[in-house]
Amino acid sequence: MDKKRILIIDLMHESIVPLLEALGFEVDYKPRITKKEVLAGIKAYTGLIVRSKMAVDAALLANAPQLKFVARAGAGIDQLDVNELEKRQIAIINAPEGNRDALGEHALGMLLCLANNINVGDLMVRQRVWDREGHRGFEIKGKTVALIGYGQMGSAFAEKLSGLSCDVIAYDKYKKGFSSNYAREVSMDEIFDSADILSLHIPLTEETRDMVDAAYFSKFRKPIVVLNTSRGEILSLNGLLDMIEAKRIKSAALDVLENEKLHLMTKAQKEVFERLILFDKVLLTPHVGGWTFESYERINHVLVEKIARLTL
Repeated sequence: MDKKRILIIDLMHESIVPLLEALGFEVDYKPRITKKEVLAGIKAYTGLIVRSKMAVDAALLANAPQLKFVARAGAGIDQLDVNELEKRQIAIINAPEGNRDALGEHALGMLLCLANNINVGDLMVRQRVWDREGHRGFEIKGKTVALIGYGQMGSAFAEKLSGLSCDVIAYDKYKKGFSSNYAREVSMDEIFDSADILSLHIPLTEETRDMVDAAYFSKFRKPIVVLNTSRGEILSLNGLLDMIEAKRIKSAALDVLENEKLHLMTKAQKEVFERLILFDKVLLTPHVGGWTFESYERINHVLVEKIARLTL
C-alpha cells in the first residue's frame, strides 16, 4: 500500500518532518510553494499542514480528493473554510495547547508594560529625559481583569495573572461552568460593570468581526485598559481611538492589527494606523504573542499527537 503523504506549505520547526515520518507518513516540506503549485499537486496528499500562508478554501479542496485532514500550526482557524471541510468530512486540527503559555506570558508582559509605562519611560530616558512623576504607573493588584473568551488562550492568561492578587472574571458565550481557582465565570453585564482591564481571547468569525467597537466600549461603567492578542479584525481601531480620545479607554496593547501587511494597507487603514501611532498610551507588537522558540517546537508535538489519533 502507498504511504500516506503530507504536504507542509509553511515554515515549521525542523522537528516536524522526523516526527511525522515516525508515524509512517511520507512528508513533502515545501515552505516556498505557491498557491498555483498547491492547487496542481494537492490531489496526491492525505494531509495538509498550514500556518498562515494561504487560505484553505473551496477551490483548493475541490482539487484534493484524497485529503483526510488539514492541520493549522497554531490556534486560529479563520483561514480555513470550516463549512467546506466539514462537508467533505476532512478533519480540522489546530494546536492552541502548543502556544497557550507563550501567549499568556506575552499578554501579561503587555499589561505590565502599560501599567508601569515601561515602553514610554524607556524612550524618554533614551532622549535624556528623566521624568519619574510623568511615568508613575498603577498596580494590577486589586483590579478586575475581564477576559472575553475562556479557551486555551484566555485560561492561560488567567493562570499567569494568579500571583498578582487581582480579580479575574471571564465570559464565554459557548462555555459554561468553567469557574476555577484562576477565573470566575460571569455574565457580560458584570464584565461591563466591573472591568478595569479587558482582554480579548476569541476567534475571528463572522459573528466576532468588528464586535468590539465604540458602541461596545461605551457599555463599560468606568474607563478601562484594553488588550487584544486574538485577531485584529475583532476590534475596531476607529472605535478604540474614539474611546481613547473620549478618555473611556486609558490605554491599549495590541499584538494584532486588521491588516498586518503594513505595506499593503488601504488608504483608510493607513489613516487609522497613522492616528494610532500618535498615542504613547497604545502599545504595539507584531503578532508575536505565542511566538516563542519553545512554542515553535511545541506546536509540532501537539499537531503530531493529534494526527496520530486520526483514523486514516
